[in-house]
Amino acid sequence: MIAGLEAQNDEIEQALKTVNKALRKRPKVTGFILMKANLLEALGDQEATLDWYARSSKKNKYNLDIRLAEVKYLIKIQQDELALEKLENIIEHWPDAEEALFIAGLTAIDLKKFDQAEQYLVELRYSSRYQNEAYFYLAVNAERKQNDETAKAYYRLVDGNLYTVSRRNLISIYERQNKVNDALRFLTQERVNYPQHASFLYQAQAEILRRMGNKQAALRLLNEAVKNLPDDPEILYSEVLLLDPFEDRDRLDKALKQLLTLEPNSPTYLNAYAYTLALQNRRLSEARSYAEHALEFAPEQASILDTLGYITFLQNDFEASSQILAKAYQLSHSINIGVRYAKSLYMQGSLAQFNEVLQQLKQNHPNDPQLNQLDSLILPQHIKKS
Repeated sequence: MIAGLEAQNDEIEQALKTVNKALRKRPKVTGFILMKANLLEALGDQEATLDWYARSSKKNKYNLDIRLAEVKYLIKIQQDELALEKLENIIEHWPDAEEALFIAGLTAIDLKKFDQAEQYLVELRYSSRYQNEAYFYLAVNAERKQNDETAKAYYRLVDGNLYTVSRRNLISIYERQNKVNDALRFLTQERVNYPQHASFLYQAQAEILRRMGNKQAALRLLNEAVKNLPDDPEILYSEVLLLDPFEDRDRLDKALKQLLTLEPNSPTYLNAYAYTLALQNRRLSEARSYAEHALEFAPEQASILDTLGYITFLQNDFEASSQILAKAYQLSHSINIGVRYAKSLYMQGSLAQFNEVLQQLKQNHPNDPQLNQLDSLILPQHIKKS
């Protein structure tokens, strides 16, 4: 306990002396052995840490915790081959040690020993702790072996925290196989099998339809999703991203208002409403208040600063616009933000600064056609007329 407090106070060397005293009295205590290893690691002494783990594992060869701790450290310092050797030995002595089997499976995948990885991970298919992880990495392993059908079969079995990432990987395989319609049918069936993941599944289907160029079908699907899950902000936001700010103005306005009713302090949703109103060049005072409110929650987010800079530009507040866009450009170095920043400087009359930003944009984005617009601003008047 004393060593732990000393370590928390960053008195690592003193903590090491304290734990050494404890080890002299009780050399077999796992907690003391692992604490010394952690303190040596904290001191940055890799050689001493490795030596301590090696000696401790040898002296305590029937202590699974110590031997697994050594393996984890070896993996951490990228000695995967040695780690796998030690894992093989551990599994020989403890064939049912689930953590060892799991780490061995992942390490074997990293070392491209795919058959060996499968051998370990298959043992965990009925594990209450590792079942979903085992299926997921069996799928990853099958993908690495270029066995897509086996990978798909394993991904379908994954649930829990890895559900969404497993389905995204599965969709990627369908797309790679040019079987997007199969993917859409699969996701529809998944909504029946896993209703708790309906929001994600609707969004995944809509994204596939969007990439296929079928925006109207995506919007119809999201409209169905909104009816079935009316209080789901992610569904609403997916719809917002697809709606046209001019053609779908009323529907977009309704969706954005509903989003802010559900999550009034979300910087993402506040910014979306502010930017939409700016694009439509209407209710600019309201749009500005939304953007300013969003910045209270995300003061360093370039996209929100860009929105506020755009709104103030439309309000002819060029001084505020140039200051805000200067910060946005500094954070993101985006060409679009840079062009807006330059325009605000020009409108403010800060021509020297405008030229400086223009030259920087030309250097960083030499072939971007947007820069032609900026060039035209500084042409001599008689050339512009001609």
